[in-house]
Amino acid sequence: MRIAIVGPTYPYKGGGAQHTTELAHRLAAGGHDVVIESWRAQYPAFLYPGQQTISAPEGEPFPHVRRDLDWRRPDGWLRCGRRLRGAGLVVLTLLSPVQVPAYLGILYALRRGAPVVALCHNVLPHERKPYDAPLVRALLRRSDRVLAHSPEQAAIARELGPAPVSVAALPPHLPARSGERAGEGVRRRLLFFGMVRPYKGLDLLLRALARVPGVSLTVAGEFWGGLEETRALVAELGLGDRVELRPGYVAAEDVPTLFAAADALVLPYRSATASQNVWLAHEHGLPVIVTRVGALADHVTDGVDGLVVDPGSADALTGAISRFYADGEPERLRGNVKAVDPEPYWNTYTETLISPGT
Repeated sequence: MRIAIVGPTYPYKGGGAQHTTELAHRLAAGGHDVVIESWRAQYPAFLYPGQQTISAPEGEPFPHVRRDLDWRRPDGWLRCGRRLRGAGLVVLTLLSPVQVPAYLGILYALRRGAPVVALCHNVLPHERKPYDAPLVRALLRRSDRVLAHSPEQAAIARELGPAPVSVAALPPHLPARSGERAGEGVRRRLLFFGMVRPYKGLDLLLRALARVPGVSLTVAGEFWGGLEETRALVAELGLGDRVELRPGYVAAEDVPTLFAAADALVLPYRSATASQNVWLAHEHGLPVIVTRVGALADHVTDGVDGLVVDPGSADALTGAISRFYADGEPERLRGNVKAVDPEPYWNTYTETLISPGT
């Protein structure tokens, strides 16, 4: 089957680009003729304050990529749609409603010339603006099918449009193994990793940390606003000598060392859909302290390879950190961590994506 995936890939960074790239590789390995229709300018800078591109790929680049899409050039959207007429499947990768105008342009030029799946990483953003739902509704009503990553996200999609909605869990897209994993001993250091936004609950983690003496924290990732507020909170809580802030995108080659220096990854999210970070931690031998939101805790067994707590509570996080650092617990939990086998997840995911009746 001729399949076109419209979405980011290298030199764009982050989970969305990694997922698009791995999906293309998997579909091509299954015998399909795959092309990625990607971007040369995906978002206006004022809507995406972080670093958008990287100089070195985070995995094996996909060889068949066209990088023509530009958020400022509707003529390019129309050319893309005309190119894709006659494809066996067109996959529109939705990471942000900001992408929708370009996708509507593609669909207008496509003129029902190929079946379309809207692949929704998040149907609607965690932090919503008034225009988000109308834009996504317009996209889903013009799509033939929708793929969501959780039953909760599927329910939102069904409210926005009549297209059939399938559910497949977000599969692992992990870096090549470096051999560097968490070592022996207890460092009494935790890790918060990834983009920092209010829904991810860093403030709650800092308040919890202040109640557990002798434990340090590294915060590594891009701040989408709030860096100065975070520094102020660290100072207010008297954590200046226990919290290391490393603002900025973490390059793939720096990730193993960062994870090897911690006892556990903490994901204190207030809300979530799915995340690669549990699998990433387990790949590096780290247990995870995670809140029970979305699909975030689906791959953590409480008291076995991590701890699961209720969201939105500094008290719950305080209790979890104290439990984690009970005598012998960091070593016991770390000993139970197993790296994930991505194959079953990807087999289910690609089958769901390409099967109209699923």
